[in-house]
Amino acid sequence: MRVYYSSAALIIAWLAVLGCIQAVTLEVKEGNSTCIKAELSASFSVTYNTSSSTRTVQFPLPDSTTVDTASSSCGTEDSSPWLVAVFGPGHALGLSFSTNGSLYSVANLTLQYNLSDTSTFPDANSSGVITLVSASVGISATLNTTYHCVSPSTFAVGGATVTFSDMRLEAYMPGNELSPTESICMADPTSSTAPPTTAGTTTTAAPAPTPIPTPPGTPERGTYFVNKGNGTQCLLAQMGLQLNFTYFSRSQNKTVQEILNLTPNLTTSSGSCEASSASLVLTQGQITTLNFTFTLNSTSKKYHLSGITLLADMADATAPISASNSSLDYLRSTLGRSYMCNAEQTLAVVPSFSLNTFRLQVQPFQVTTDQFDTAEECQMDQDLMLIPIIVGAALAGLVLIVLIAYLIGRKRSHAGYQTI
Repeated sequence: MRVYYSSAALIIAWLAVLGCIQAVTLEVKEGNSTCIKAELSASFSVTYNTSSSTRTVQFPLPDSTTVDTASSSCGTEDSSPWLVAVFGPGHALGLSFSTNGSLYSVANLTLQYNLSDTSTFPDANSSGVITLVSASVGISATLNTTYHCVSPSTFAVGGATVTFSDMRLEAYMPGNELSPTESICMADPTSSTAPPTTAGTTTTAAPAPTPIPTPPGTPERGTYFVNKGNGTQCLLAQMGLQLNFTYFSRSQNKTVQEILNLTPNLTTSSGSCEASSASLVLTQGQITTLNFTFTLNSTSKKYHLSGITLLADMADATAPISASNSSLDYLRSTLGRSYMCNAEQTLAVVPSFSLNTFRLQVQPFQVTTDQFDTAEECQMDQDLMLIPIIVGAALAGLVLIVLIAYLIGRKRSHAGYQTI
């Protein structure tokens, strides 16, 4: 999901500081043990229909919010841990969690709102309860640490948004209190260690320039797919992937850049296929998880890559790396066709993370066999095909000009002779 920062989000953060948006503490318990604990401020922006138009309302998570003990749980071998907070007449905020053994993350973010609440949704043309779900929102931390993010972070959930600020959160807790060891989100600045002082004087070391790492070469092309429940394939993808991201290095005490190729034989694929959305999740060991979300416009019959989420655990990073954007518009193609781009593409996700693709072909909808349908090629491939045609045409034109000049010159030279 996309995490973005806007003036509205900054206003929300200042309101939280001033006390206009109250922080709430939420705990999920199993007996006397706490397994999930969250301290956070949150606000919501929801667009709904009235009888004559659409309207957007913003409202905070009130300090009267409580945990729904019937829906919340610490999870079992077959079910995920859930934190479900309820507030107002029929509104709810839910977070489910997952772990890969070294990291835990928010697997799903759910927002439920009740349009019959006329104080929040005046003049709504319906009175139903709406439930919206977003997957892989990019909130993650190392196990036995507290996820901490002071900066406002806004996540798209269907047609609504949820903005968290001053958030402290931990799941799979070993004790009843939040861990004093924190995983700081990438949006928060990381303070560096001050240089030592000697003889009462302070020396300030000039920051060393961050070298750009040498790319590890063209990544190997991998084949990935997602199966339906009956075992048939519903999403196909072939591509080489190269991750380009920055993080704060513990050993170097500065921000560094990393370029990492995804290795197909070490990567597993999973995901889901719905009528208007599909996801492809690539996991390389317990270190890197990359989630692609595709969205279909049922009216135009066009689909595109709408979201990318990265979760990575670098040994030298001060905190797990997470980056997410759910408002992308890449890899656009037509329903019933695949998208293909052999040229290298750079997909900018957030300022600290971009993804390079090589020899890419993907089809996230209407897969009927284990083969791609007819491909729609990217503009770069089309341009590369045009280059030799243009060069050939230019050379042919040049040859034609030379030939015409030669013939004209020859005719003039013949006209200079007289018949005897």
